[in-house]
Amino acid sequence: MKVIQMLVGQMGVFAYLVGCEATGEAVAIDPAGDEEQIVARAQAEGLKIVKIVNTHTHADHTCGNTKIKELTGAPIIAHEADAPHMDNAHNQSFAQMLGCSRLLPADETVKDGDVITAGQEVKLQVLHTPGHSPGCICLYTPGHVFTG
Repeated sequence: MKVIQMLVGQMGVFAYLVGCEATGEAVAIDPAGDEEQIVARAQAEGLKIVKIVNTHTHADHTCGNTKIKELTGAPIIAHEADAPHMDNAHNQSFAQMLGCSRLLPADETVKDGDVITAGQEVKLQVLHTPGHSPGCICLYTPGHVFTG
C-alpha cells in the first residue's frame, strides 16, 4: 500500500492518496484544493483515483471534490451525519470565499465500522468521531489513522 501526503488549498489542509500498488486504484482523502496537482501526483505514482473520501464536510476539506470528480469520475463519500450538510448554503459560501467551485453532494455515505476499499490492499475502516462536525470520521488501516 502506498500513502502520499500533500499540503493543499488556501487553508493548508493535508490531503492523502492511499493506493493499492498491485492494481493502482487509490482513495483521495480530503482533496481541499490544488486538484490538478493531486491528480498529477496520483498519475506520477501510477495511481488512479477511484474514490474521494471526506473526513468531514466543511468546505476547507471538500472544495476540491468537484474538480477531482470531474477529472476522475470518482464518487464522493462522506459520513451519513454530514452528507446532508455537504452542499448547504453555509458551505457553498465558505467555498466561494476559498475560491472553489460549487460543492457537490455526496454520492455515497458511510457509517461507523464500514470499510472503504480500493484495489486489493486498501482497506480503510471508518471510525465515527463526532465533535468537529456531527459526521466527522477518521479512517484506520494498520499503521495509519487519517484524520481531518
